[in-house]
Amino acid sequence: MSVVALPGRPFPLGVTLTPSGINVALASRTAESVVLCLIDALGTETRIPLTEQDAGVWHGLVPGVGVGQRYGFRVHGPNDPARGLRFDAERLLVDPYARAIAADTTTDYSHVGIVVDETFDWGDDRAPLTPYADTIIYEAHVKGFTQLHPDIPVDLRGTYEALGHPAAIQHLVDLGVTAVELLPVHESVTEPSVAAHGLTNYWGYNTLGFFAPHAAYSAEVRAQRPGGQVSEFKQMVHMLHTAGLEVILDVVFNHTAEGPATGPTLSFRGIDNPAYYRLDPQDRSQYIDTTGCGNSLNAGDETALRLIMDSLRYWVEQMHVDGFRFDLAPTLAREDGSFEKSAEFFDLVAQDPVISRVKLIAEPWDVGQGDSYDIGRFPPLWSEWNGSYRDTVRDFWRSVPGTLSPFSTRITGSADLYGADARRPTASVNFVTAHDGFTMRDLVSYEAKHNQANREGNRDGVSDNRSWNCGVEGVTDDREVLALRACQQRAMLTTLLTSFGIPMILSGDELGRTQQGNNNAYCQDSPISWVDWSDVDAGLLAFTKRLVRLRGDHPVLRRTRFLRGTQAVDIQWYTPSGVAMSAEDWSNPDARAVALYLDGTDSPDIALDGTLMPDNDLLIMFNSWWETLDMRVPTAIVPTTWTCELDSCDPAVGRSSAPAIGTGDHVKVGPRSVMILCGTRLTA
Repeated sequence: MSVVALPGRPFPLGVTLTPSGINVALASRTAESVVLCLIDALGTETRIPLTEQDAGVWHGLVPGVGVGQRYGFRVHGPNDPARGLRFDAERLLVDPYARAIAADTTTDYSHVGIVVDETFDWGDDRAPLTPYADTIIYEAHVKGFTQLHPDIPVDLRGTYEALGHPAAIQHLVDLGVTAVELLPVHESVTEPSVAAHGLTNYWGYNTLGFFAPHAAYSAEVRAQRPGGQVSEFKQMVHMLHTAGLEVILDVVFNHTAEGPATGPTLSFRGIDNPAYYRLDPQDRSQYIDTTGCGNSLNAGDETALRLIMDSLRYWVEQMHVDGFRFDLAPTLAREDGSFEKSAEFFDLVAQDPVISRVKLIAEPWDVGQGDSYDIGRFPPLWSEWNGSYRDTVRDFWRSVPGTLSPFSTRITGSADLYGADARRPTASVNFVTAHDGFTMRDLVSYEAKHNQANREGNRDGVSDNRSWNCGVEGVTDDREVLALRACQQRAMLTTLLTSFGIPMILSGDELGRTQQGNNNAYCQDSPISWVDWSDVDAGLLAFTKRLVRLRGDHPVLRRTRFLRGTQAVDIQWYTPSGVAMSAEDWSNPDARAVALYLDGTDSPDIALDGTLMPDNDLLIMFNSWWETLDMRVPTAIVPTTWTCELDSCDPAVGRSSAPAIGTGDHVKVGPRSVMILCGTRLTA
């Protein structure tokens, strides 16, 4: 069959349905010719040259083509690696803008694009628009969170539909989190080296399509309805929004699945290699790699930047997501090699009327030379994963000497990192655990990584975990060790939920989830990574819910700005004896306990009718000693009556059952624990 493309339009890029067929547009300034390939059910190709080119965009209108059509491109040009050109017309290439991608089983092609119907009835869908200060992030994996959930139908588990199921949503609502941050959902593939071990790139940090929801997470695709992953993802977002939950995507715009120069040519490399990748100026046959994954996207090129911005805009406007977490984000600001806050990418984001209005979170490190750790250096619009918070909190609770001073800085918003450039405490996304590393339970159960299941000889994953096994490595039935581990988990969760900034909880930490000591489960699509809903630590779950409610009840814990000048007195620090901390106290390497006073009258919440609702004062006592400590309520602070609102050492203690405590009284703060006192000011 002979099909001829009409001129069509160079915009939008990708394949777009029209009343008469599909408009096709592919950007490549270096190609000599481009051929659209339509693939039928038997794998037979119909090849259609795109003869029109405008400003480096090849385009055409193909009549009579509709939803469900599989397609790819063959791009012609020189195969001259020395010039950075790697064309190979023998390879069928995936459209970088494909809205859905499928593994091709009828031919030897690896993946093909699918034409989809993008219409969807969003009804009254509304973005929750949760303020940064009120946000609590829950980092989860679409499959891992739902794969073993007993209240979700078996045929739906591990899918977008499962995550939008009432049983999954109810857990999130009951927990009290406000946003779900999903590990990558862009279409991804597994590296050959991983596949050779019979494993998969489970986390998904190996992107092939920046517009396509990962097909393996789709119940529609399982039911033999290719392309249905798009509407299924939208329905999931709609269900989460209806429950008041935001959806944040972990996106990987730093590298692609094509890997190093010896890797497979799947899409970008064969379309316009020097546009999409940063090439070594001394040897253009090689890639600059600041990601550790073989290549780096070329954020200094207009084609790559356009792809990134178009993708972000698409996921906000068409898929209704509420924000993004950018993996290895400094790579996006390396136009000429070094990290620059003035990079074009940051400028484009700041002025974009769509992207600038959603939540933007950076992982502020990559593997660049000299400036790979760029925490605190991102523009004011951005929040950042605070790795310093993670490390300091871990060290404090395993009683590392000399950590009290940095601990105090981290839990009050990290002003040393974010106090300048008009940034706020909410620039800090606080976390103790994340997908990359130990779970909270493993953090207190293992001192060494146990990654043998990854089949890399336990060489992968970091060795500096800042963990403590409480005396026994791994699984034990020793009651004292188990009690200590439980106490440690509660102390760290309490610290997280009472710190200024945006707290992030790793999925399953509230349940006591273990990965059996694996701190790099990127390739474990197995029970190692899945949440085991049959083995839930009910006490820990109940305690975490209390913590989340406590944070919501006290605006004083959700400060929106750093306190300076006369306001600085609204945060006070005291020694265990109730005396104001001195410079000598802060510098004492053996100091392991402190009391933090928060003046609630300076942190009013605002009701919907505009009235102010002042908070109670709080006194938070931190004790990382291994023994109970007698701590005194300072006499210098105003409230005359205090009540213990929460005790991480004894979770049975609650405000309703705790006796009243007076100013100047002594309280016993258990070993390795946090006690939170709520103050009441007496009026005349």
